[in-house]
Amino acid sequence: MAKPVVRKPKKKANPLKAAKVENIDYKDANLLRKFISDRGKIRARRVTGVSVREQRRIATAVKNAREMALLPYSSSNR
Repeated sequence: MAKPVVRKPKKKANPLKAAKVENIDYKDANLLRKFISDRGKIRARRVTGVSVREQRRIATAVKNAREMALLPYSSSNR
């Protein structure tokens, strides 16, 4: 029996590099909206294609923007 071929998933392009963003700011709500779902949840790193450090900064910026009422909190009504 032949072993099945394991394919590596294609690396996603970093949207921050494409937009030439150096620092992630909580006041830039339009940029942060790309990283939250329609329900207001922060998208996972594997979905967005950003690095670990950028994901942490995005999460902090989204939380600050929510606190300042620039972005919605996640709606968890079922």
